[in-house]
Amino acid sequence: MCGRFNRHHPAAEVGRRFGVTPLAAAGVAAYNIAPTQPVPVVIADVSRRMIICHWGLIPHWAPDDSMASRMINARAETLAEKPAFREPLARRRCLVPADGFYEWPKKGAHAGQIIEVARADGELMAMAGLWEEWRAADGTVRRTFTIITVEPNALMEQYHHRMPAILRRADETVWLDPSTDPAAARKLLRSYPDDDLVAHPVGRERLSRQDDQG
Repeated sequence: MCGRFNRHHPAAEVGRRFGVTPLAAAGVAAYNIAPTQPVPVVIADVSRRMIICHWGLIPHWAPDDSMASRMINARAETLAEKPAFREPLARRRCLVPADGFYEWPKKGAHAGQIIEVARADGELMAMAGLWEEWRAADGTVRRTFTIITVEPNALMEQYHHRMPAILRRADETVWLDPSTDPAAARKLLRSYPDDDLVAHPVGRERLSRQDDQG
């Protein structure tokens, strides 16, 4: 799964990387992004743009927001079967910009150690996600998202039995395009190449680090 991640590239670099005008929030370094927090994500409806969504998808038909904490991840294999994900898969796909993500292995040689996984070249990654709009009883609209997970590659299986669906650069536009058929979009959800990722242990001080890189 993906339960925490980080993003610390400056806003201008995030904007150039994803071809959008970055929001101010994209320039605030965040080393411990957690479920329910507001996060900048990239969508493409009329045009490609960045919006703020809360992490933890709430289906538009949900009576309340209690599902959010249980919907931070969505398995790629069952997206088309789950009512909560079926419509967003067809209409509301997004990219989640990140520098890396964390895993806490529960067994094996790395048990109890915080592991950070990032691109080997130090560049931003695009995790595949789905987003949704939910309206509360008082009329307030909340945008939310989930991060899609896939089977782990050889590197990741040392730490967890799932990993985020990190999109290849060439696949990002196809994933975002609303005209892409859901079946075709699902084919883009694959384990990322082992050699393009690195994993290393980090201390808890890494998660509490705060830098304003505006």
